[in-house]
Amino acid sequence: MKKLIVFDLDGTLAPSKSSLDAEMASLLHDLLNVAKVAVISGGAWLQFERQVLSHLPQDERLARLSVLPTCGTQFFQYAGQWKRLYAEDFTADEKEKIVSSLNKAVGTAGFPVQKTWGETIEDRGSQITYSALGQQAPLEEKIKWDSDFAKRKKIKAVLDTLIPEFSVRLGGATSIDVTKPGIDKAYGIKKLRDILGISLKEMIYVGDALFVGGNDYPAEQAGVISIPVRGPNETKRVIEAIIACLGDDQQVRSFEVD
Repeated sequence: MKKLIVFDLDGTLAPSKSSLDAEMASLLHDLLNVAKVAVISGGAWLQFERQVLSHLPQDERLARLSVLPTCGTQFFQYAGQWKRLYAEDFTADEKEKIVSSLNKAVGTAGFPVQKTWGETIEDRGSQITYSALGQQAPLEEKIKWDSDFAKRKKIKAVLDTLIPEFSVRLGGATSIDVTKPGIDKAYGIKKLRDILGISLKEMIYVGDALFVGGNDYPAEQAGVISIPVRGPNETKRVIEAIIACLGDDQQVRSFEVD
């Protein structure tokens, strides 16, 4: 029996930097009635509040939800209010090196951006995130910029040579996330195991970047059954299938999205 369903956020539960729609919020609320749920994303805590938590019913089911911002380098649980259990923050020197290396890698990769919306590099404490078009870029512009991840894969290849001591992952629509070594979504998955007392075999992970180099891939490497999706609509169908199976008290083994 699967006890914990873990989701990526951007590109999985909602479009990049967008809020859950009403159908997704309802499905997640229904899922919380039959299983524990966790969301791991490269986004900061405020992004979770805006995109996810403000759209869910504020009831007792929130106690079954775990929130892991910045690729699992932070962990929040609900007990009447949200409480942070840990954070793996960078030192000032580490932040300076990462930001400098990001600027150099972007310049070396040779993908000039004509217009940006907001800051392109964001300090999230335990993660530095590069957003090519800026933090507030319109979704339609972000989708056009790097829909096949090719540009960011080239930037990542340069970054890997400049800061090999850090973990570099691709996520969202235009983002590159940098965390401490060994701290990625696999780290978050293992924290879920340890804190919730749920084995990896009792989890399912759902994400849109489960390819090699994607920021969801470490979850699969950790040994969790993983379901790749191509967007929120596919995620909705997966959630419906999980609810049907768990609601019937059946074993959940695998899902294929048509």
